[in-house]
Formats: sequence, C-alpha cells, structure tokens
Amino acid sequence: MSAFDSLNSLRPYGIWDGAVARAVRGERLTFAVIDLEPNLVVREHHHPNEQVGIVLAGAITMTIAGESRLLAPGDTYVIAGDVAHGAETGPDGATVVDVFDPPRDDWERLERLEPSAGAWPS
Repeated sequence: MSAFDSLNSLRPYGIWDGAVARAVRGERLTFAVIDLEPNLVVREHHHPNEQVGIVLAGAITMTIAGESRLLAPGDTYVIAGDVAHGAETGPDGATVVDVFDPPRDDWERLERLEPSAGAWPS
C-alpha cells in the first residue's frame, strides 16, 4: 500500500449496477468516493460496518432505519453497523464520500474496473 495515490489511478469497484466506488483502504477503515447514476435505487441492505458520509454533488434520498431524507451537497449521514439503509438518487445522480469502519473486506470479492476518472473532482 502506498502512502499517496490519485483517485483516477485506482481500480474502482463495481458495487452495484450504476454505482462505482473509488476506494482507499487503510488498516482500520475504507474511504470511498462513490459515483451513483441518475435515478438509481440502492436496495435496502445492511452490513456490520459503521458508515459515515457526505454528499459532494447531486441529490440523494437516504433512508436509514426507516427514516428518509433528501440530501444535497454538504449534507452528511451516519449509519450504525447492521442498521438497514437504502438510497435513491435524483435525475442528476450523485457523488458521495463514504467512510467505513472496519474496512469493507466484502468489496474484495467484487468486480474491479479499469482505472478511470470519476465524476469528482470535476
């Protein structure tokens, strides 16, 4: 693992159809910039990782433990481990930053894409 890298040089993870994560993995956490296509529905799911995030671009409706809120750039969210959550993007899609503790080991089983520029930074 290098101490320095560029988002554009990382091999992104295809986490779902329409969702691509450029992730930086540390020993104790995963940091990811995630591009979400327009009108994408992220099905309700849960994982043992605590997740905190911020919206960088676009709009996304997050549903956490049954409570929904429309989020815009600068808005944040916190999801405790094993809490059910899902999301839906607006017509312009969204880019979010998610931080997970512990690291997302399950992502290592996902398809890896070729390095490419993401939607952020533009």
